[in-house]
Amino acid sequence: MTQYNKIGGEAASVQNPMISYVQEPEACYGDTSGKPLHFTLGWQYLEPEEALRLRGSKRNLILRDVFIKQTQRLNPDVVDNLIAEELINKLERIAPSKTGNKEAWEYIIGTKTVFVAYENREKNLTLIDTGDVNRNIFHVTQELEFDNGHKLNRIDVAFFINGIPLLLMENKAAHKLEGIAEALDQIRRYHRQSPELLAMMQVYGLTHLIRFYYSATWNHSQKFLYNWKDESVGKDFEGLVKTFFDRKRIVQILTDFILFTVEDDNLNKIILRPHQMRAVNKLVERASNQEKKRALVWHTQGSGKTFTMITTAEKLSKNSKFENPTIILLVDRNELESQLFNNLESVGKENFQQADSKKHLQKLLEEDYRGIIVSTIHKFESMKADVNTSKNIFVLIDEAHRTTSGKLGNYLMGAIPNATFIGFTGTPIDRSTHGQGTFVTFGRDDSENGGYIDKYSISESIEDKTTLKLHYALADNDLLVDKETLEKEFLDLSESEGVSDVEQLNKVLEKAVTLRNMLKNRERIKKVAAHTAEHFTENVEPLGYKAFLVAVDREACTFYKEELDKLLPTRYSEVVYSGAHNDAEHLAKYHLDDEAEKRIRKAFRNPGKQPKILIVTEKLLTGFDAPVLYCMYLDKPMRDHVLLQSIARVNRPYEDKDTGREKPCGVVIDFVGIFGNLKKALAFDSADIDGIVDDIELLKEEFAEKMEQVRKGYLKIWKGKTADKAVEAVLDYFRDEEEREEFYGFFKYVRDMYDIISPDAFMRPHEADYDNLCRMYKIVREAYNPTITIDREFSRKTAQLVQEHTKSGQIKGGLDLYEINENTLKKIEESNASDTEKIFNLVKGIEQAIRDEAHQNPILIAIGERAESVIEHFKNRQQNAYETLETIKNLIKEYNEARKAQEEKNMSLDIFMVYWELKQRNIEEAEKLANELREVFEQHPHWYRSERQERTIRQALYKELLKKKAVSSKEVTSVVKEIMKNLKLSKRA
Repeated sequence: MTQYNKIGGEAASVQNPMISYVQEPEACYGDTSGKPLHFTLGWQYLEPEEALRLRGSKRNLILRDVFIKQTQRLNPDVVDNLIAEELINKLERIAPSKTGNKEAWEYIIGTKTVFVAYENREKNLTLIDTGDVNRNIFHVTQELEFDNGHKLNRIDVAFFINGIPLLLMENKAAHKLEGIAEALDQIRRYHRQSPELLAMMQVYGLTHLIRFYYSATWNHSQKFLYNWKDESVGKDFEGLVKTFFDRKRIVQILTDFILFTVEDDNLNKIILRPHQMRAVNKLVERASNQEKKRALVWHTQGSGKTFTMITTAEKLSKNSKFENPTIILLVDRNELESQLFNNLESVGKENFQQADSKKHLQKLLEEDYRGIIVSTIHKFESMKADVNTSKNIFVLIDEAHRTTSGKLGNYLMGAIPNATFIGFTGTPIDRSTHGQGTFVTFGRDDSENGGYIDKYSISESIEDKTTLKLHYALADNDLLVDKETLEKEFLDLSESEGVSDVEQLNKVLEKAVTLRNMLKNRERIKKVAAHTAEHFTENVEPLGYKAFLVAVDREACTFYKEELDKLLPTRYSEVVYSGAHNDAEHLAKYHLDDEAEKRIRKAFRNPGKQPKILIVTEKLLTGFDAPVLYCMYLDKPMRDHVLLQSIARVNRPYEDKDTGREKPCGVVIDFVGIFGNLKKALAFDSADIDGIVDDIELLKEEFAEKMEQVRKGYLKIWKGKTADKAVEAVLDYFRDEEEREEFYGFFKYVRDMYDIISPDAFMRPHEADYDNLCRMYKIVREAYNPTITIDREFSRKTAQLVQEHTKSGQIKGGLDLYEINENTLKKIEESNASDTEKIFNLVKGIEQAIRDEAHQNPILIAIGERAESVIEHFKNRQQNAYETLETIKNLIKEYNEARKAQEEKNMSLDIFMVYWELKQRNIEEAEKLANELREVFEQHPHWYRSERQERTIRQALYKELLKKKAVSSKEVTSVVKEIMKNLKLSKRA
């Protein structure tokens, strides 16, 4: 088949330019202030053959000569040739697992040692020079093949530093809207089939020109895929490649911006996102500034603030410029203090302490403890002034908008007056007097930038899919509290403005007696619980997600639990709140000890376990991340920081591990009426909260517009045609790949809207058209992407709709499946389907046969490849439907003949594969010639694992074919190549 280099094609437009860009010595861009930024590249290109020579074989990955030379250069008097060889053996034997990958990373960052015999001791080992990155050698190669003896995989582009394989790239054609998803599937395949390939590799990237994504190896969920950005270059592909592969940045990513953590006894690997890397570098630079001693970082909720803090602390503690500083990580709650301490412990940080008490904290400061201290702000209360006047103290403060408010902030800054204070917040500065205080305390040195040294806004995080968009719906009027009372007792109160803490919010609500009585009215609670149960079972549970019910106080939580238990199984919901010693019996009933609460939290995060609904009022509204949480039933008045922090619980990205379906958004059902007056409820600049939450009514309007497009566009493709001709019209229309890609993107967008809105009476006029759109999508996907399981792309809501419309649907619900056997050709002749539909039915059948039978009949794989080539001709309109159908019929005839011959011949699989290939080429005495090779195959049973044995088999084939004059000397190379290819395919079936 003729190969065409399309505009946007994978090799010409993506892979080749990338390799060219990274070889350039340097690049220069201007930042937002016009200051020139220089990036150093100069990666040395290795031809695939040269890279293979340096590796030694396809089963090895390290560039041996480079590694030996560089390891000795970076470790003089420590590493000799023998030790370098031993290191190669150790690295290439590292376990192909996340644990093994962590061990490889520890070698890379220099925490591993080697034993030096003549000194009889362990000495530090440097594999990458982080101080002077130009002392390292950077290589890039492409089409790197790796064979672990079971599977052969080939990655698009591989990057090496000092001979160590550390990064890989998968590239897709720019015109493929689903190119990134396809590339991610390949990464998953590498982890599944060739885990040894990923043992040392630390980072992978995916690009299709339009966007550039990266992630840490051993993470292959879409939610861990990050959009690479650099403010100096925008979205320019060349700039993105050059800024990412800048030598200094790559070394920093590998050594500073990867973390291994332990959560719920599971090892996790984390790589920082661009905004986190940017903030860390800015903060280290600010720490060096003797004039500016304040900074404020606003990174919106869910964007990884904790790991930004930890990485900043680590960078400061290890930077020789700061001469072993004191770093204080400060929070405002005991539970957050323990959480932060556990995070430090889980990422393997050293030299840190948790301040047990005020006395302990003061002692650490008086004794000038050097290292990381974790504490709450409350431990500074009443501390005397000037406990430590060193300038070498850095205080990193979590949720700074509330942590340092009032006298506690004064005690903190009085005790360590010369320290540098860096605030972190998940919400923007509010417009209240409280917000002005935050600005004065932390933002004064960055007033030209709105008070922030670094900002990652809500709209940015939604664009990057770091967080999801939120949609809200107001409950029916009879469930909402009285609007005047809500405004009078809550929204109009000056003391509620800028409210930044749940405890502070609770104090305001304690005074709102009428409002609380309304919210806790038992009849109303019964109605709200009924609405919640119905909405959850119809809208949330069918999608496989979970929910929060947020009540006004602890007593209201108990009331809701009683009512929900009447409507749903009791195991569906749990109450989580803090208990008090003097609690009445109905409150004490739901007390949880630490272990029980831990179990509930862990189970809630698991989509397959109970509970499905958590009833809360204060706990879990900050700092608790459960990506499967989709819906919040809000029955507690909130505003400003507390409202933003609370609703952010439902905006975390989530991907179903079985289907790959992504959570489309977060949903808030408002039983209070807060979202009816967002201007008062969120006292922030509109630019800061732009796009955070939209009314579901707006989504309904958009859905109606999209369905009108469907009626005027896609459904007209087959309008007025009979059932068989309708399918033919659809398949013919979508032969063009760009049309298909556009349709796939459109359908998935509409599908997500449907899942969010339905069931709803609004949907009734649109259901039949949506059903037909689903059927069309299924037909196109089954025809042009037969390896994708379509039903997994449908939610239970969509699948149920299609099933209910089985008889009334105006177009078939999918393609037929022809079982490939001796009766297939007869069935084709008897079918009333069009030639086009028959083609795709048969291809679907061949794909299914390959999945089911390839291990028994590997000849199917070769036939499948040829069928794929034929269908490509058809898609590209190089062959008409009749010609294509006849070719596929011949392939099926060939398969049936091969299967029959395989049953009749007394041949091993290898010999049969040689025989059949020769027979297909009409070579005389094909059977005799194949049997002549029986002995050589028996003597080399592991030829497909051993390159030496494979070479022997290949030589035997050449010898026999030339000796018997079966083919000419001109043809022999291509014949042997084809035979060996099919033999290998048979082994991987």
